[in-house]
Amino acid sequence: MSRPTFDSPSLRLAVLLLAAGQGSRLGSFPKALLKKFDQSLLKQFSLTVQALNPVEFLIVTGFHAQAIEDHLEVLQSELNISIRAVRNPHPEKGQASSIRLGLESLTWEYDVLLVALSDQPEIGNTEIQALLEAFQDKEVGQEIVLPMINGQRGNPVLFSKKSIEAILRVPDMVCRQYMDAHPEQVKQLITDNTAYLVDVDTEQDIQRLGLNK
Repeated sequence: MSRPTFDSPSLRLAVLLLAAGQGSRLGSFPKALLKKFDQSLLKQFSLTVQALNPVEFLIVTGFHAQAIEDHLEVLQSELNISIRAVRNPHPEKGQASSIRLGLESLTWEYDVLLVALSDQPEIGNTEIQALLEAFQDKEVGQEIVLPMINGQRGNPVLFSKKSIEAILRVPDMVCRQYMDAHPEQVKQLITDNTAYLVDVDTEQDIQRLGLNK
């Protein structure tokens, strides 16, 4: 079976993956290295992204930077995609600091940016394709595609280059703040696909989702 690819080569995709968390409720374990079917979540996500031919793929590391970057080095020999890691020197400041660092670290020209979390084991090609298709169908003035599941915000989220440039013009501004301040720019992808909500926080989540360390 051929690998599915995004069918709009004119739309340049960049990807920002957040993997700087401590995983404190997992005994301080890097969520990106949790395994599903003997494959790390990082590898699983990277294979999905590879099929979309992004112009840039950036991962922000932090508390477990060395372990994730070591794993990434091994992955690079298995993937046909370049993945660049940037370390958050102060991951204790929370996810917002990692997002801001990631946005400031992007170097390639792109049209849309996918901001994703490293602990969502059910996000695959289907979910990302749905966001990209929604972006193509957005109305004038809409710059962001946000999955909404039964009234809950999901992840990942898709941002236009224009919206990211606007975020970066404001010191310390990050994506969630910008969406709250500019709801008119947000196109909601209304869906019942709970993959956008599923993440891993506890040992119970690991067992429920069939993952292992």
